Amino acid sequence: MRCPICKRETPHEGNPFRPFCSERCKLLDLDNWLEGRYRIPDAAGVKDDDREENIKEGAGENDD
Repeated sequence: MRCPICKRETPHEGNPFRPFCSERCKLLDLDNWLEGRYRIPDAAGVKDDDREENIKEGAGENDD
């Protein structure tokens, strides 16, 4: 298997950092998540502006 960060071949068994090859690559991946370089795909076709409008509209529904 290959390390997702540096692409070096890395053993799966006996590797405490798997799927990474080293602690360095593991920490680089964590930094990528923390800095927002990775993003989880949003719902197809839904923009942030649309989502905010839906939240605002939904908040007023139970105000009877």
